[in-house]
Amino acid sequence: MKMKGVVISGIGSGSGKTSISTGLMSSLSKSMKVQPYKVGPDFIDPMYHTVATGRRSRNLDTFMTSADTVRNIVGHSSKDADICIIEGVRGLFEGQSGTDERGSTAEIAKILGLPVLLVIDARSLTRSAAAIINGFSAFDKDLRINGVILNNVSGTQHERKLRDAIDRYCDVEIVGMVRKQDSPPTRERHLGLHTVNERSRSVIEGLEDLLDGIDTDRLLDICEEPGSELPDSSPYTEHDCGLKAAIPMDDAYCFYYRDNIECMEAAGMDVRYFSPIEGDPLPDADLYYIGGGYPELHCERISENRDFLEGLRNASEEGRAVIGECGGLMTMCSSIVSADGTRHEMSGIFDGDAVMSGRHGPTYNIAIPNGNNPLFKRKVRGHSFHYSEIVLRREYHLGFDMERGSGVTSDMDGLVSGNSIGSYTHQHALSDDDWLSDVIETCINER
Repeated sequence: MKMKGVVISGIGSGSGKTSISTGLMSSLSKSMKVQPYKVGPDFIDPMYHTVATGRRSRNLDTFMTSADTVRNIVGHSSKDADICIIEGVRGLFEGQSGTDERGSTAEIAKILGLPVLLVIDARSLTRSAAAIINGFSAFDKDLRINGVILNNVSGTQHERKLRDAIDRYCDVEIVGMVRKQDSPPTRERHLGLHTVNERSRSVIEGLEDLLDGIDTDRLLDICEEPGSELPDSSPYTEHDCGLKAAIPMDDAYCFYYRDNIECMEAAGMDVRYFSPIEGDPLPDADLYYIGGGYPELHCERISENRDFLEGLRNASEEGRAVIGECGGLMTMCSSIVSADGTRHEMSGIFDGDAVMSGRHGPTYNIAIPNGNNPLFKRKVRGHSFHYSEIVLRREYHLGFDMERGSGVTSDMDGLVSGNSIGSYTHQHALSDDDWLSDVIETCINER
């Protein structure tokens, strides 16, 4: 299948591409099916996309998956959509190194054969905007930059100068001019932007105000140029395991790659969601997948939910499988110690504290399972980004040797207790062709 769509990129971080992309997704979704995507290892921007469109946003990343898998993810998830809108990461050409395109927005655009709209923060720019456009257009002739959106335009005189310069010096058309806002359209966030859920729909709708200066008809014309042929079969390995999986999903635990959850469903797992901060008890399950998020911001409510915490510890002691990632790892510790030294009791699967200590990452990780790993036997890829460190009161085996990146220690990750493993690495299920095979075997053996 050939999907229609566009990649929206910036010339660097802070250009406004998230607000503009999300506003466009929200507005266009009122009249068509828009499938959203985010380039790179980001959890929060996809939350904005998902609320804006009503469709699950996916991460596209050629460090964690192959180019063919990227094509498959897009082909499978967009087969009933009208258009795709893909938000880039950082600048258009930023990737894993300074000398090749791997991991960049430009690479994703070429893999999918889609045109690019370039968002430029035009604050204090006039003729220089034309130089930037020409530089980006000339840098990679295999890339189609079909238009620009100029952000932070201060007024009519500024707009006129920008149009004069770009009309004279550039072959790329202006698709939109977004006027400078009195205040940022999205609030600053802990670790980035605030998490967004359905209760925050007004935040998303507010971003539609940015579209007054964007020619959405012309944008849709650009989207009409079909991209590459994409496979639309499922990228997930199917099993019929009949297992039950429980996943906390709320403002404290919300960092999951969507592909990981769909991999569980394709494996035949009955996936159940619950909210520890709303007081939900721990569901009965064979597997508990405790993702990342902001447990440190909800410590009191989590600590009060003894059914969740004691149930998780008891499940682990009974030999049931627990996978904790970042915030999940913190919850598996005895306590979370906030920046002011306040200690909040957690599950105690691991005898130690998760201490808020400052920024670590972001970084890409490659984790090699070793003989201590109860759930994973195959190399996995993912990323980590955290503001805590683990201080243990006793020794534990660690189940991953780090080929790249760091974990609980500088060269290892994945604290192990029975069939429980807690790591700072957020694994991506599609970095392996059968991510859950060993997890399933362990869970079935423990039944």
